[in-house]
Amino acid sequence: MQPLLKRCKALGINPAVMGYTKESKRKGKEVRKKKSGYGLQLAEKQKVRFIYGLLEKQFKLTFEKANRMKGKTGENLISLLERRLDNMVFRLRFAATRKQARQLVNHGHILVNGEKVTIPSYLVKAGDVIEIKEGSKNFVIIKESLKEFTKSGVMPWLEVDPDAMKGTVKALPLRSEVTDLADINEQLIVEFYSR
Repeated sequence: MQPLLKRCKALGINPAVMGYTKESKRKGKEVRKKKSGYGLQLAEKQKVRFIYGLLEKQFKLTFEKANRMKGKTGENLISLLERRLDNMVFRLRFAATRKQARQLVNHGHILVNGEKVTIPSYLVKAGDVIEIKEGSKNFVIIKESLKEFTKSGVMPWLEVDPDAMKGTVKALPLRSEVTDLADINEQLIVEFYSR
C-alpha cells in the first residue's frame, strides 16, 4: 500500500492510464540496475495487475482462462481484462478511475441489460447494455466523469449516450484496439506463467 504516483513511477506506468492526471513533483535519483529476464516478466505482470486493480489469485485465474481459449494467450488475457464490468464502467466514463468503477458496481449502481449486477469481475458480452440505475443518475461523481467523455471519447468497441447514462458494447475488445496499453508486452506475462 504505497501512494499511487509512487507505484506508477516504480512500475513505469503513466498515471493517465489509471485515470489520474496528476503528476509527481518530486525529483528522484534514477539509479536502476539492469533487470534479469525473470525481473522483466514479473514487472510486466505487476504493471497489468496494478492497472486493472486485481489481486494475484484473480489475475492468475484470468490468465488460466485466457490460456484455455483459442488464439494467442496474451491477447486473450488483455481482452478478458477489458471485458470486466468494472473496466467497462471506467471505459464508458461513468467513473474517473477503475477503483471508483469497482465501487459503483459493488454498491449496485450499475445495470447490465436491465438487471442489477454487483460483481466487478462479471464478463460483458457483445450487445450488452450497461447503464446507471435510475436512482443513481444524480450522483456528482458520475456527472463529473461524464464531462470527461466529451473531451476524450471512448474506446472503439463501445458506444455511449451520456445524457441517458447508458452505454452499449458493440463488439468484444481486441488487443490492437487497446491503445493506452501499447507499452505493455503481454508475451512477457505468458512467459512468466509458463515457467
